[in-house]
Amino acid sequence: MNPYMNQYQQNQVMTASQEQILIMLYDGAIKFCRQAIAANEAGNVGEKLGRISKTFAIITEFSNSLNHEIGGEIAADLDGLYHFMLRELSKARTDTSGDHLRSVEKLLVDLRLTWGEAVEINRKELGLLVKQQKENEHDNQAPVRRLSAAG
Repeated sequence: MNPYMNQYQQNQVMTASQEQILIMLYDGAIKFCRQAIAANEAGNVGEKLGRISKTFAIITEFSNSLNHEIGGEIAADLDGLYHFMLRELSKARTDTSGDHLRSVEKLLVDLRLTWGEAVEINRKELGLLVKQQKENEHDNQAPVRRLSAAG
């Protein structure tokens, strides 16, 4: 990869919101999983194992970053799903059918779409709140009279 692309990607991550980073990580996991599927179909075991490892690392990070105190039941459900995917990836290391990888890819795509929708809804709601706050500030400002030097 050329150094300009590296710098661009680094800047993209450094300036991204937490939500954008989450989506980027899902995109990365999906990309690596699809590369593992392609490597499996080509019979390239080394490439397949390398891509599975990268997918595994991202999903592990998803699991480790869950806040069970705040997330409650949703965090617990996601954790179960992440652990299922990790087990599927472990099975995929020795399986040549590709079924386990395709299972993980489908789940990642579905989760990525769901998170993308949630981020968009949140963004719109925040935009509405900011707009309402500005309108309220504008409405609460009383007209200010200027006194002339003559009083």
